[in-house]
Amino acid sequence: MPLPYLTADVPGAGGLFKAVPEDFEVDELPAYEPSAEVGSDEHLFLWVEKRGRSTPDVAKLIARHVGAQERDVTWAGLKDRQGITRQYLSLPSKFEAKLPGFAAEGVTILRTARHRNKLKSGHLRGNRFTVVVRDVSDLGAARATLARLLSLGIPNFFGDQRFGRDGENAAKGKAILLGGGRHRDRFERKLFLSAFQSALFNDVLAQRIRAGTFAQALAGDVLKKHETNGEFICAEPTVDQPRVEAFEVSPTGPIFGPSMRPASGEPGEREAEVLAAEGVTTQTFEAGGRETDGTRRFFRVPLVGLEVEALAEQALRLRFELPAGAYATVLLRELLKSGEAPAV
Repeated sequence: MPLPYLTADVPGAGGLFKAVPEDFEVDELPAYEPSAEVGSDEHLFLWVEKRGRSTPDVAKLIARHVGAQERDVTWAGLKDRQGITRQYLSLPSKFEAKLPGFAAEGVTILRTARHRNKLKSGHLRGNRFTVVVRDVSDLGAARATLARLLSLGIPNFFGDQRFGRDGENAAKGKAILLGGGRHRDRFERKLFLSAFQSALFNDVLAQRIRAGTFAQALAGDVLKKHETNGEFICAEPTVDQPRVEAFEVSPTGPIFGPSMRPASGEPGEREAEVLAAEGVTTQTFEAGGRETDGTRRFFRVPLVGLEVEALAEQALRLRFELPAGAYATVLLRELLKSGEAPAV
């Protein structure tokens, strides 16, 4: 079943994006900048611009050039091959002398800096997007949709790119779990397991939007604070709802796993129904080990720093920030309503 629109009552603005790579730019917002302090020379951070290359592709190219193992080159967040993206990668500083001469089509190392820590997955604050949407047919609808998303937040769906070109990654992840957790390729295993968890989260969030309780605190919800990520169970919706409306806290959905904090009441029942429909339980995820420990994910994320610029020939340039793990495709899907937005 297609995912629902939060702004289903607003007409689609129509339009196209990524007519050229320059129509979609992403700048990673790091959790911290490299430090030049004494003792900070063990790792080397590379600020890399790429086009037409995925993050793992670039990491492999750099590792091959300097003679490192692929696992020696790390990153905080995956960036897809489409558009122009800039992000940090890191590798042990002992390979720095071998970097000169590195050249690859679509990849530019803009600068380097030393740091004491290895860059790890998730070590980013978010991403800043600059997107040009062309041939917009209804500018008024576009502005109405963006106003609604500014007020309520963006549904924190996982984007299509999470599930692979043919959408089969989630099914492969489920098969790995039911088969005892084994898979020949470490990177694929992590990707497929995460895709299965992500698909289940999307199902729960879709139910919430269809029920009209997307931005409501329900008894039994696991609410999370946006500033600290602290979690607590909603016992008094009338007390917590003003905090939801102020975007201080938001309801969360399940990234299923044995360490996940379960919801209770009606929200817990809905989560249990999604698991039952797949023929799995929370214990099924134990086969994934640390990769499927489980956690809670915000049902919505704030749209920060939105700037809208009207260009010639019915085009719009959008600038905005999203927190780590959120997908710009979800915003664009709500805006265009012309089928699924292409992966970015």
